Amino acid sequence: MAKILPFKAVRPKRSVANLLASRPFYTYKKHLLEAKLEGNPFTFLHVINPEFNKEDRTEPNSKERFEKVFSKYNEFKSLAYLQKEEKDSLYIYRQTTSFGVFTGIIGGAAVKDIENGTIKPHEKTLSKREETFKLYLDTCKFHAEPVLLSYLENKNIDLIIKKYTSLRPEYEFSTTDLKSHELWVINSKDDMNFLIEEFKHINDIYVADGHHRIASSKLYSESKETKNEIAHHFLSFFISEKSLKIFAYNRFIKSIGNLKAEEFITKIASHFTVEIMKSAFQPNKKHEIGMYFNGKWYNLVAKPSSYIEDHPTSSLDTQILSELILDPILGIKDLKTDNRVDFVNGARDLSNIIEMVDNSDNGVAFVLYPHVFEEIKRVSNSKKSMPPKSTWIEPKLRSGLTVYEL
Repeated sequence: MAKILPFKAVRPKRSVANLLASRPFYTYKKHLLEAKLEGNPFTFLHVINPEFNKEDRTEPNSKERFEKVFSKYNEFKSLAYLQKEEKDSLYIYRQTTSFGVFTGIIGGAAVKDIENGTIKPHEKTLSKREETFKLYLDTCKFHAEPVLLSYLENKNIDLIIKKYTSLRPEYEFSTTDLKSHELWVINSKDDMNFLIEEFKHINDIYVADGHHRIASSKLYSESKETKNEIAHHFLSFFISEKSLKIFAYNRFIKSIGNLKAEEFITKIASHFTVEIMKSAFQPNKKHEIGMYFNGKWYNLVAKPSSYIEDHPTSSLDTQILSELILDPILGIKDLKTDNRVDFVNGARDLSNIIEMVDNSDNGVAFVLYPHVFEEIKRVSNSKKSMPPKSTWIEPKLRSGLTVYEL
């Protein structure tokens, strides 16, 4: 039985919504981030980067830095860039892209639903990052970017969504990444109660993105004795799983070290059928892995004897790549900590990967076939974990569009 909580969002006044809501700061290259901060006084990036053009610097991820974030957030509120909703509401958000239209509901998700197994993760988290985000929540007391949660399609929920999206949205704007954004406010008690009751019939909610934010929210909730429901929920975007778009998360290895090219290919051939391709190769099915190395493209087809097809993790192509190539041949044992590995989301053109390899010192790239959501569910239901950076899931949501105050 899932729970969704209405809340009073702090959100941009309509005239600056397109300028204020931003992509998460870590998705910007340094020069682009600086250009955004320099040219746009309204962007929420100023809240997350409060020391821009300031001489007084603090340590990243420190309490002192987070205090400055909180101060800048309050400044945005005092300037009325951000305004708090007068009554509890739920929100419908729609993002339109070149690869799909994503529509769902923004509300609070219950920490208890993590504990009772209703909300199901599929990735392990790092304790250090959990504690960092917990410190952030203790200091700043707000969520600015929703966790992405998915559920099995519900026709009654879809009816409410359709009812509101037929009306004029509260916000409607486009951004430079060629995406359009719309937001509708649900403040009718009848409609909110209807949605709350419908979510009670949903027993399985799968985490699509935001595992560390969930883990830190759980730590924050456990540290608070207050009965205020807000503190025991976290900002989330609930979307039907059929509406998600899953891209592969490809791997770029900066160097294969002292291995000779022929030796490298021979080692791979012990577990894969290796075929040289005439042009850039994108895998067409599961257990095919594209490889770009030494100016050539290869199709690596995993031999059936090399994995267990009915196992929730052994059958994953990301796991197969790690277990049969990255670890035994290249000595890459931990994808989270090995600085030889870069991850390239599959939404990007293959020319990006080709350039990275061509400009490297004996580097190699592996292009994967995207996981399907059933694989994610299978891993979650077995309480196992996928390898790091196994999926790039859209939509990616904007920060600062509906801030959830704790």
